[in-house]
Amino acid sequence: MPDQRRHRGPHPEDARLFAPDQIPAMQTATTELSWLLSRGYVLASSLKLVGDRHGLTARQRTAVSRCTCTEEQRRRREAHQLSPADLKGQSLWIDGYNVLTSIEAALSGGVLLRGQDGCIRDMASMHGSYRKVSETVPALRMIGEHLQQLGVSGVRWLLDAPVSNSGRLRSLMLELATEHGWDWEVDLVPDPDPILAAATEIIASADSEILNAAERWYPLANDVIGDRFNETFAGLVPASRPL
Repeated sequence: MPDQRRHRGPHPEDARLFAPDQIPAMQTATTELSWLLSRGYVLASSLKLVGDRHGLTARQRTAVSRCTCTEEQRRRREAHQLSPADLKGQSLWIDGYNVLTSIEAALSGGVLLRGQDGCIRDMASMHGSYRKVSETVPALRMIGEHLQQLGVSGVRWLLDAPVSNSGRLRSLMLELATEHGWDWEVDLVPDPDPILAAATEIIASADSEILNAAERWYPLANDVIGDRFNETFAGLVPASRPL
């Protein structure tokens, strides 16, 4: 069946799964999972252990896994994170779908997750296909305006070429960039992750594997969403710190 979604909004069960009375169990599970991973335990079995202990559903377990990192990973990411002031006059490479879908989700009332590393992540999944939604253009404009305010010298977006409709999204992004005078380059690549992980330029992503290797990174989605919502996030799951 064709994807008919018009918004990057919440799953039908999210109001129940991420209700206030569900958050404490997920916070505790996140702390426990981090403790296990920090001591070398495998993710799959550790997630099953804490998920079973707290009676979490599959979607709640996904949220917990997206929020969790080891203490060593958290410290490394923190050490390599840049502030907005560091971007003035610098170029920025962006993990396109990773950043864009989080801001689309924020605009459409989707669940947002604050990980132990402070990054905002979403619960959206594209399953190999991207569909433009009502929030796509507003999200891109918010990103462009934010980067313009920061004084970024140029932007390179990296989109996954194998994802359906990446070419259409690229055309839309370039049209908006021309309209607003933004210095944007949009590249379709087989896999942005290794390119961003090895980049010497500043990168923007909340992907855990990229952040584990990135030398300089900026939490673009955090700051764009924070500007728009004055740092209040409906549906936000704040992960507790590791034991």
